[in-house]
Amino acid sequence: MRKIVLLNVALAALLIIATTTIFAQRETATGIEVDKKPDLLRRDLRAERKKLVASNLQLTEDEAAKFWPAYDQYNFEVTQINNDFYEAVGGFVANQKVINDSQATEFMNRWSDDQMKLVQTRAKFVPIFQKVLPPRKVALFLQIDRRLRVLQESQILAEYALLTR
Repeated sequence: MRKIVLLNVALAALLIIATTTIFAQRETATGIEVDKKPDLLRRDLRAERKKLVASNLQLTEDEAAKFWPAYDQYNFEVTQINNDFYEAVGGFVANQKVINDSQATEFMNRWSDDQMKLVQTRAKFVPIFQKVLPPRKVALFLQIDRRLRVLQESQILAEYALLTR
């Protein structure tokens, strides 16, 4: 457990350093223009996340051979949902000064839909992971994954929150 905490702290530090150099901003008449390279940041985070999962799950060779393809598919599906979410947030930030109630409602609905899709995707993959790993390792993976995703989302959204002040 201590190892997970230390690795999460290390990842949080990495996120803080990475995003301070990834984002730049310029105020416009409609909102904030964000010169961002989120794909670069998120690609780096996905690589780090996989390393953290690997170091904390301690899979046997047989488990690893079965788990990583399922993990990669899970990560692919979650990334697609996150792409939509970050696009929506970026659109909101870029137009925050001129957004009307209808557009704000659309943004909130899109955000809510993306959150539901994430929950559904995680639920879809639990039985898939249970076919390749013992339940204890699946539970551990889900906790590690949840913490890492919260860190990633918190860092990116914190950057956007700074932009909307």
